[in-house]
Amino acid sequence: MAFHRASGVLLHPTSLPSPHGIGDLGKAAYEFVDFLAAAGQTIWQILPLGPTGFGNSPYMCFSAMAGNPLLISLESLCEQGLLEAEDLEVLTELPQEKVDFTRLIPLKTVLLQRASEAFKEKASREQMDDFMHFCSQHVHWLNDFALFMTLKDNLKEEEWSAWSSGLVEREPKTIERYERIYRGEIFCHKFVQYIFFDQWKELKHYANQRSISLLGDIPIYVAYNSSDVWAHPELFYLEEDTYKSTHVAGVPPDYFSETGQLWGNPLYNWRQLKETGYSWWIDRFKMMLNYVDMIRVDHFRAFESYWSVPSTETTAIDGTWEPGPGEDLFLAVEAKLGTLPILAEDLGVITPDVEALRDQFHFPGMKILEFSFGSGAGNPYLPHNYDRNFAVYTGTHDNDTVVGWFNKLSENEQESVKKYLGHLSVDGIHWDLIRLAFMSIADLAIIPLQDLLGLDTQARMNFPSTTENNWIWRYQAGDLQESLATRLGDLALTYGRTSQEALENGRKKELTPQQHPENHENHE
Repeated sequence: MAFHRASGVLLHPTSLPSPHGIGDLGKAAYEFVDFLAAAGQTIWQILPLGPTGFGNSPYMCFSAMAGNPLLISLESLCEQGLLEAEDLEVLTELPQEKVDFTRLIPLKTVLLQRASEAFKEKASREQMDDFMHFCSQHVHWLNDFALFMTLKDNLKEEEWSAWSSGLVEREPKTIERYERIYRGEIFCHKFVQYIFFDQWKELKHYANQRSISLLGDIPIYVAYNSSDVWAHPELFYLEEDTYKSTHVAGVPPDYFSETGQLWGNPLYNWRQLKETGYSWWIDRFKMMLNYVDMIRVDHFRAFESYWSVPSTETTAIDGTWEPGPGEDLFLAVEAKLGTLPILAEDLGVITPDVEALRDQFHFPGMKILEFSFGSGAGNPYLPHNYDRNFAVYTGTHDNDTVVGWFNKLSENEQESVKKYLGHLSVDGIHWDLIRLAFMSIADLAIIPLQDLLGLDTQARMNFPSTTENNWIWRYQAGDLQESLATRLGDLALTYGRTSQEALENGRKKELTPQQHPENHENHE
């Protein structure tokens, strides 16, 4: 798919401001869309939207299909009469500058359960029919997910493979018995997904009407402790008797790590997936394309070949490269869904074969400015070495902020940056790199909000290979000043990433009645 010249901002919804402990799909999300429009931006990039598991990482979710309940706007539930305003007061004691997941999760879970009970009591026939229609549309994953989460909450085992054999092997009679026992809790999980997708689709509709496209994110791997692996063990390399992983995912040793990275995700049985026509992957892409306009595919190189590590290893050193599905997968998906609006995350050590697979389907790759300096003029991340079909970033969610990164460089490394830029401006290194990204030939330029705000390392989103204090950063109400939108919009106009007409339209405060979000049908 050809991407036109454009720019946007990387911000996960959890980082939005709200009085309820975490960013959500409420008022601040719509205000952020308005900011993007006023700033001449046409892309909002987010991280994976799934329900987070270990370490609260959006890349380790309990489902590849489900939405994250923590993102649900509770104020919207109050407007629907499913919660009372005073119910939300318990959340106002949570910190505003970061997400305290430990305190937030149990408090918000109780409120969502309360809203579910209210829906049972108050829903009209039309509302209940809409809910049942949603459940029917998503039956291929929703039933398994709702039961999995219910069992996880009640059986208290760390992983599903420790459940009774009847549940592990999904014996029909055992499944039916537990579905009867926990019917109410299963309903609640389905209701929460119904609400999440209703709120998300309303937000997406609003963004699209403001000429903002949503760029989503698919992690190539899924978590072992997920409804996907429990429901489809045949699609992964698992031991027949214990259902534990035989081999796990990671990357080999490189410049950044002497022992590589051992992620621990189960590996796909690509031969079995091919025999099914890659139906699970087709369903996954179809699900994503219902709710975003474009998809960033994380760790794209593993589709060509992936690093396989025996599950008994404690580091990623002793692994082997194994062939991935290659073009077969993308041809199968395209045959069902058409041309794919995919951005390939092709960072790290990339071989010519990986580049050939990316280019065969015309997927844009990624360039990171923080990787550009210190290795000479041939560095592929330096803008003069780009082709058009790329997305350039100052940094990503896995990198330090530009200010934090630059402050940690040695004097010689800082001098290398200055030589390339010509000089450091009085606006700060973050604006120098933003300008460099915007002026580059790359079709897409994406800037993390932290860099727009000129924040230091304290605003970093993730420290790879660590499990604490990640994914917690939030910006504050009032940070998105009109002057910031004006500056960013003028930059986009100068470098051809927006037009004067689009910029003027984006700065209009009011939408027409046809554009306003409540004037669309739910569950289109």
